[in-house]
This record gives sequence, structure tokens and C-alpha cells, in this order.
Amino acid sequence: MAKAKKLPSGSWRVQVFDYKDADGKRHYRSFTGATRREAEFMAAEWNATRPDQENTFESFTLNDAVTKYIDMKRSVLSPSTIREYVRMQKNYFQEIGQLRLADLNSTNVQIWISGLASRLSPKSVKNIYGLFISTFNMFLPDSSLNITLPARIKPDLYTPSDQDVQVLLDHIKGTELEIAVMLAAFGPMRRSEICALTSDDIKGNTVYVRHGVVSDENKNWCTKQPKSYGGYREIEFPSFVIDRIKGIEGRIVKATPDQITNRFARAVKYSKLQHFRFHDLRHYAASIMHAIGVPDQYILRRGGWSSDQVMKTVYRNVIDIENAKQTKKIVSHFDSMQHEIQHDTRKA
Repeated sequence: MAKAKKLPSGSWRVQVFDYKDADGKRHYRSFTGATRREAEFMAAEWNATRPDQENTFESFTLNDAVTKYIDMKRSVLSPSTIREYVRMQKNYFQEIGQLRLADLNSTNVQIWISGLASRLSPKSVKNIYGLFISTFNMFLPDSSLNITLPARIKPDLYTPSDQDVQVLLDHIKGTELEIAVMLAAFGPMRRSEICALTSDDIKGNTVYVRHGVVSDENKNWCTKQPKSYGGYREIEFPSFVIDRIKGIEGRIVKATPDQITNRFARAVKYSKLQHFRFHDLRHYAASIMHAIGVPDQYILRRGGWSSDQVMKTVYRNVIDIENAKQTKKIVSHFDSMQHEIQHDTRKA
């Protein structure tokens, strides 16, 4: 049993080990008394009557466990990730949230997941299940579930062309949105990174990406560091982009991420272009780099992608277009060959 220590105030305190969290950090329960004997007595009494740790976790409801999981991750996860966790818990855990962890099994969890899959995209279901299983494994690490998630659907994305980007830039010329579009299309930079960019982050033609602006669970905008090491990067821009932002002090783009999204959607509509999102400008940049033969590792580094799987997904549209071109060349060649064979046969 731990011994009491005298505090500067004259009181005595005993700290007793309580539990170890998922990150391996040890947590302690404190007991303070007017005398050494009183503090040690309270600690001994609690230790003798404390419920078994595993049984305590099993008695948690799923909602209790998810709330505790989110609270334990606040200091290490992005504010936007925490906000999304809180949103998912509020909107999608009602059907199963009141069950105790000990009562969760493959059957009732699968029924819940299948219900979500009937009204949400496979990606959304995967994200919700990710929060669930991370919580479940934290508190009941020795338990296991056998759950089938919905199959992924190939997203129907539109990657803008050179002409689309030029038409858009002509329409928004001279506006703050023009700067944001240039940084996204010719970087590529993320919306959050653009909103965090300041004049101090620009040296010559090089932009140093070090921060992003995101919304926390209270819908307040805050600046954070990149999610991954790959997010930290240096991007050398064409001179015409740097010339456009020269002389701007402080934040280069004053708009919030949401304001950029809304202004961009209106600009695309009024330009009479096929609908695409601001984020698709990053897809455009990756597609162009791939089309002109830039090796994958350099595309990854410039765009701040954490894996080539993500990158290949965003430029697959160009790959499909190129496949179509090559297929047409192949068919045309065989058509020509067959035409020549028929011509020679008739001559014979």
C-alpha cells in the first residue's frame, strides 16, 4: 500500500494506482486527509472495496465507453476528428448505445451495422464502426467480434481539366477565391492549409506548409499541426502564383474553410462548369503530375498524401481517360491491319 506524503498545506495525501489507459499511461486515485493515518485509511478502504477493473468496464454502457474514449483522446487527436467522433456518437449510436459492453456480441452489433448500411455510404459505416471497435477494444481487449462491413463502392468523382480550371480562374480573377484556387490547383494545398497560410510561411517561390485551420466540436475555428508527418512539406509554386499573393501581410486568405467551399460552389455554378468540389482541385493537380510522368514518390511528397493508395484513387480518372485513348489506338491499329489484309486479298 502506498504511503502518505505531507503536502505544503499541512494535509496528507496518498495516491493509489487506478488503471492504465490504451496509451499505456497510468492513472491514480488521490486521497487527502488531515493526518497521515486518515489519508492512508481512506486509500486502504477504497482499495479493499473497489470493484474488479474488468467487471467495471463490462458494466459500462457503450455510450459511457465512447464518451470516455473520446475524452481520453482529446489531447492527441485533431479537433476536427474529435468533432466528428462526437457527431457520430450523437447521430448513430442511439440504437445500441444503452447496451452494456458485456452484452455486445457479433449478432446485435451486426444488426446495428447492417441497419446503418441500409441508409449510409460504405465509407460512413466504416468510420462509425472504426469509432465503435476502437472503443470496444480499449475497454474489452480480450473480447472479439466477427462483423461484416458493406463492400466499398468505387466513387464517381469528376476531376477537372486544364480548361475547367482556366475557365474558373477567368471567372474569379482578382478575388480572394482566385488565390485559394491557385494554391489548391497548382500546389496542391488543402483548404485547411490555405486558410492557415501566412506571409511568414512564404520564402521566395516556396510555401512552407506547417498548419491547418479546422473546426472543433464547438464549431470554433482553430489552427492545428498536420495529421501526419507527410503533411509538413515545402512546395515551390510557379512565379505567376507567387506574384498574385505578393504584398499580402498576415493570413494570405482571410476566408474560413466553409466560406471558401460556399464561394467556390457558386463560382463553379455561374461558370457553367460540370459540378466539382474545391477538394477536387487537389485531384486535378495529382492527375496532371501523373499524366506528365512525375514519379509517384514526388507526387506524394508535394501533395502531402500519407499513402499512394489515397493518391492513386484521386488520379484514377486520368488513368481511365488514358486507358480509353490507348484502347482506341489498339483497336484502330487492328482495324487498319484487317483493312490491309482484305485489300491485299482482293488484289490477289
